[in-house]
Amino acid sequence: MNEQQLKWDDLQVILAIAQTGSLSGASRHLRISHATVFRRLNAIEKRLNVTLFERHRHGYTPTLAGEDLAATATCVQIEVDSAERRLIGQDLKLCGSLRITTTDTLFAGWLCPLLTKFRQQYPDITLEVVISNQLQSLSRREADIAIRPTLSPPETLVGRKLSDIRLAIYGQKNRWQMAPVPLDPTSLDGESWIGPDTHMGDATLEKWMVGKSTGYKLDSMLGIQLAVRQGAGIAVLPCYLGDSDEELIRLTKPVEELTTQLWFLTHPDLRYAARVQVFMKAITEAVREQTD
Repeated sequence: MNEQQLKWDDLQVILAIAQTGSLSGASRHLRISHATVFRRLNAIEKRLNVTLFERHRHGYTPTLAGEDLAATATCVQIEVDSAERRLIGQDLKLCGSLRITTTDTLFAGWLCPLLTKFRQQYPDITLEVVISNQLQSLSRREADIAIRPTLSPPETLVGRKLSDIRLAIYGQKNRWQMAPVPLDPTSLDGESWIGPDTHMGDATLEKWMVGKSTGYKLDSMLGIQLAVRQGAGIAVLPCYLGDSDEELIRLTKPVEELTTQLWFLTHPDLRYAARVQVFMKAITEAVREQTD
């Protein structure tokens, strides 16, 4: 065997470092230790007799050789992911794993009991849930299924709209229980508001809240809900979350311009996989039962 031959594991290390810009980021992405990434990179460079990354105080920058191999690794990764999706799509058995990405709010307010029920019905299907407010790539198989709020699902994915998600303004019940609800939202402009941090990625809500006195911002709807419960201010919350919280009170009717949609999305190569189909059917029926 040629000692300089590159292996797929080598390309994965190079790609992870190039994408994250650091050994620590690559170690998290690859789920191996920082020391292992460091050792493998040094071994690759020694074997190839080339420097792949310039080391700086703030991270790793690929050299021309590093950029070349990272580009090659990207092409290989696309082919590997595509092959995996095609194989999963041919699977007609109700077993195996499903990797699902959703937000913390949807998981806590809607999906957790639904996923528990699904596991009881299909114990041979393993669920791996990525709870994140950041988008995961279904093309790179960071997830197989996305259950997310959006008004513009990507055209590269397939799926279905599960429900409308309505939002309203909520306050701490002890503070607002004597208020003549529903109130006009404009009457609350002078109140102390809790709002979304830019990292939450809700541009529509951020725009709607311009001009309001927002001295408390969080990057999670669950965090906002908890802050309202503590009496830190009023906030916009999804009705499925706020209405189920006994310590909160809905102060207004749903704000129509903030209504969004809940979508179930998957990659086209996976749509006919048996476990994807039964999962889609189960979650669709359960969500629609709750929202009818």
